[in-house]
Amino acid sequence: MSEHDKQTASTSQQSTSDNLNSHDKIEELHTLTNRLANELERSRIAQYTELLNRPWKLIGLNLLSGAARGVGIAIGFTFFAATIIYVLQVLGALNLPIVGDYIADIVRIVQRQLDMNTY
Repeated sequence: MSEHDKQTASTSQQSTSDNLNSHDKIEELHTLTNRLANELERSRIAQYTELLNRPWKLIGLNLLSGAARGVGIAIGFTFFAATIIYVLQVLGALNLPIVGDYIADIVRIVQRQLDMNTY
């Protein structure tokens, strides 16, 4: 084999490895781009951007979610307060000395406050 043929073979092998290397880089870039596109689709960024471009729909959704949150808080507080009142009634019916005295003190404080003329 002549010197020229050896150089040509060496250059062709290097060119082939460069092509494979760039092909691998392109494949990796393609994979990363697909993964990014899937993540953006999962995060629903397009729907969010569309919602930002329609302010009246955004206001309506915020009003609806605020009203639902307010109703949920009211219902939750009602159940919580009812449970506490029920437990206090049960404890009051047991005539426990410490709890009964505590409740009596609260009743006296409230009664004094009601009897006072604050105006």
